[in-house]
Amino acid sequence: MISWPSLVKLDGDDELIYVASEQDFQAECSDMILGEDDYLIDSEGDSYALQSNSNQLSLAKRTEQYSVESVTKLIRNHEFQKAEMCLMKIHFLTIEEAIQSLA
Repeated sequence: MISWPSLVKLDGDDELIYVASEQDFQAECSDMILGEDDYLIDSEGDSYALQSNSNQLSLAKRTEQYSVESVTKLIRNHEFQKAEMCLMKIHFLTIEEAIQSLA
């Protein structure tokens, strides 16, 4: 079961998409052209492949598990591209805290 909130990581792009719930995920991502290497990371660090079936998105569990350090690195890369924050100040104790920082 997916632990919300979560973030979406698109292949080849440092931008991350914050999604607070299943409804937000469907609304935010339903019109996107998804690649096979796009995925979602939930608040527990579990990752899910994004799959498009008709007009509904679904999520398939992946084997890759993310640590707070790896999620923090993704967020630092995301913030670096925006050039609005000192990257050294980005530090989190939990994955959920890291994801909430994108809200």
